[in-house]
This record gives sequence, C-alpha cells and structure tokens, in this order.
Amino acid sequence: MKRAELFESLPRHGEYDLAVVGGGATGLGVALDAALRGFSVVLLESHDFAGGTSSRSTKLLHGGVRYLAQGNLALVREALAERATVLRIAPHLAQPLPFVMPSYHWWQTPFYGIGLKLYDLLAGAAGLGRTEFLSRAQTLQALPGVNPDGLRGGVKYWDGQFDDARLALALARSAEAAGAHVLNYAEVTAVRQHAGGDAPLSSLDVSDRRGGGTCQLQARCVVNATGVWVDALRDHTQPAATQGLPSRMVSPSQGVHVVVDRDFMPGGHALLVPKTRDGRVLFAVPWLGKLVLGTTDTPRRDLPREPDAFAEELEFILNEASQALSRPVRREDIKSLWVGLRPLVAAPAAAEGGTKVLSREHTIVVDANGLVTVTGGKWTTYRAMAEDVLERCFASQLLPRRAGGQSASHVLKGAAVADPATPLHAAPGLHLYGSDGAQVNECPGKERVLGAGLTEAMVRYAARFEHAQTVEDVLARRSRILFLDAAEAARLAPAVADILQQELGSDPELQAFLNLCTRYLPASNGI
Repeated sequence: MKRAELFESLPRHGEYDLAVVGGGATGLGVALDAALRGFSVVLLESHDFAGGTSSRSTKLLHGGVRYLAQGNLALVREALAERATVLRIAPHLAQPLPFVMPSYHWWQTPFYGIGLKLYDLLAGAAGLGRTEFLSRAQTLQALPGVNPDGLRGGVKYWDGQFDDARLALALARSAEAAGAHVLNYAEVTAVRQHAGGDAPLSSLDVSDRRGGGTCQLQARCVVNATGVWVDALRDHTQPAATQGLPSRMVSPSQGVHVVVDRDFMPGGHALLVPKTRDGRVLFAVPWLGKLVLGTTDTPRRDLPREPDAFAEELEFILNEASQALSRPVRREDIKSLWVGLRPLVAAPAAAEGGTKVLSREHTIVVDANGLVTVTGGKWTTYRAMAEDVLERCFASQLLPRRAGGQSASHVLKGAAVADPATPLHAAPGLHLYGSDGAQVNECPGKERVLGAGLTEAMVRYAARFEHAQTVEDVLARRSRILFLDAAEAARLAPAVADILQQELGSDPELQAFLNLCTRYLPASNGI
C-alpha cells in the first residue's frame, strides 16, 4: 500500500486499542509488544523512525557497567538479561563486542578487574565472555593504536554493539508484520478525551507532513513516547492534566560523538577509559568500518531536532582521545560529528551535580485524562520498558489485561537464521539486511554501487519497503553514511535523490540534506 493510501485508510479502521505517539526505541517497542498480544495498534511518528535520540546512541548494548559503582545491581542485572535478548532476536544488527580498559597505574587492573568479574557474575548464563586480565603485550595486541607510554596491562570484558537506527526500523517493520499500523511523518497535533461507548476514548488529530492531509483517529489508550519532547506533548494536548505533577518530566542532556577512520585503532576491540581527567568516561568503538569516539554528558535547556556540539565538548573528546591513542586526533581527521539528546528523568529543582545525578531508568506517568507518558531508560532495555508501559495501561484499566512475554522470543524482521559471519564493526553492506538481503537484490540496481556499500537496489528497497521518504532517511538511517562520513554522504546525495524521485514521485529534499551534511563537519559549522 502506498503511503498516501495508508494515511487515508487509518480513520477507516475504527477505534484502535492503542495509539502510540513517537517512533523511537520506546514507542516502537510498545507498538510491537502490544501488537503481539493481539491489540489493534497505530504508531505515529512526526519525523522519521529513530530520527531523534534513538539513532544517535554510542551504538552500545550494555548492561550498565558504569552503574556498578552506583550499587544499582538490579538495574545492571535487568540490562544484562535484556542485552542477551536483543542479541538473540536481531543477530544481524546486534553482536557481542570485546572491550579493553588499559591500565597505566599498578592498581587499575585489579581494581577494575574485580568490578568486571562482578559484571560477569551478574550476567550469569547471559554473559558474552569472561573477563580477562591482560599483560602489556596482550593489551597492545588487542588495541593497536593505544597509547603505549606507561602502559602496564589491561582488563578485557564483553558487551554488545548494534546499529540503532536499523534496529528501530526492524522493530517498526516487525510491528507492522504483527498487524500494527505504523507511519512516519505523521504528526499528532492534538489529543482529546471524550466519552464513547462503554469506555472513554481519545481522539487524535493527525497531520501528514509529507502529503499535507489531515485525519482524526480514535483510541482507547494513548501512549506518549516522544522522548525528550514528552513534556511538550503533555502541555500541548492537556495542560490541565499536569496540575500537581512535576512541571517537567525530562531534563535533557546531550552526548557528542566524533567519527574518525579505523586506522587510529584498527583492531576488533573497543577501548574504554573509565575515568578521564574530569571524571567522565571515554569510548573508542569500532563500528561499520569507522571508529566512534565519545561521549559527553552536557545539560541543555532547548530541544532542537538537530542539536549542535558545543566547542568545549568537541575539545574534550579530541583531547582525551589524543591522550588515549598513540596518534593525536585533530579536527581535520573528523569524518562526522553528531549529537544526541538524552531524555533523562528530571531531578528535583534543588538537586546538584548536573546530569550525572539524573536517572537513566524510565519513568511512566498516567495523567488525569488517561494519557500514558513514558520517558528515560536506554536502548538496551527498550523491551522491558515496553512491558512496563503495558502493565501500567492494564493497572489503570485503559486496556484489558493480556498475557505478554512474546517479544522476548519474537525474532525481528531480517533476523538471520544462523549467526552472521560478518562482524558489525566491518564496513556496511548487504549483511546488515540479514535474511532480507535476497529481497533487497530483487530490486533493480544491485550491481550499481553508489558508494560506501550502498547500492541502487538498497535505495529502491528503502523506498518500497522501509518507509524512506527523503534523502536523509536513506543516508542517515536506512544506511548510516551521514553518521560515518558526512562528505561522502553529500557526494552520494544527488544520486539517491534521483532514485527516490523515480520511486516516490515526491520531493526527496535534497538541498535540506546537503545543508544538514555541513552541520556534521566541524570545519563547516565553525565549531
């Protein structure tokens, strides 16, 4: 069904059991879980799936090794179990990755090693590999490119990595296959509750940001999963419902990531500096043929769709990476620079310490008129968050209780039958489509390689089967080229625009994407 036909058909469905507003990790997880339980579901995303925070993570599926120091063992244990689940249901997009903490002082190896042994113990059967103490020679072998000056050894442990935007797309398509209606570029402009039948109903006014039409939908339950923008939707649709509740549910923080070539650290291990000079953490993670350096944790008050890095954040990453690696990292080495906003649960006004004192766990609030809002959390635990949201819907009698648990074993769209042979840190290619690779190559143009592992057939597949509407959708999220090499993305953009124009007959927004590319290069945006 074409996009315009899908949008026009939504009101004809009648009353939905559940309407989810927001197409990031949390909203997509809720939609899939509810659809697997047999509920009628519609998910509406105002931009593209994973267009905000959910495509801008550090690409790690982790059990929260940093939370061990906080003593929150329950959170670590849950995240480790959920990490194993994601690796099982999406092996083409999520894989184990070894990490090494280099030691430059005699006490670091035993100190961090003991904590990571506890990490293994908490993981139990869900563990990915045992923690090992490494000699200096072994550390240099695992981390070619690490700073050798004063190196004494290291500690090796295991966590997971993934392709966040493509995992979100797999969730969207899996929810669709389970019967949910999912639509990007469909903005909810109002939510109103009114009496209807045996139970109250909510009406949602929806605007098609691509086709220009509008419609009104009805649902028994509405979940607000708009990430850092949850407060805006609550205030906009039901200002009276926030009386007596915190004025803000979210205190946003931003994380900056710098991407450089793999020759800075060409091995298959990630590097973790557990404590930089100012007490923060630094990662150097091999991902899709490049090396991702990050991340920062900086509060900000505004909520831009495309946040820019602050100059001091970039300097922090470059300085700390240059200390950790044998070669200094300079601005001219940067292939892409991107920023994600984190929806941290708001702390009391008197709290001190910046964003580091805020919770990474999720919070669910049911407002007086029944709007269910969820925020916080992290990618690793998206599925557990979805179960908690539905449990709250049941407890509030917004939906009839139905047994769950199906999402823990339901393999996602494209999941390969066997373990993938190509590691996720290799250059992008057809392997990222898993078992859908054959269908991709049925589209015209499989022999025409545009660049960076992207073929004409992949672009056509994105338009036909993956809800892609714009050049940005293809080059930022269906493929990850913007996040890997912004200059290369700009070079490929005109060819992608031509193919999308052929497939969709609508404006692929080429110039907007070319403007966006300049913001992913620090030399262009003046940072």
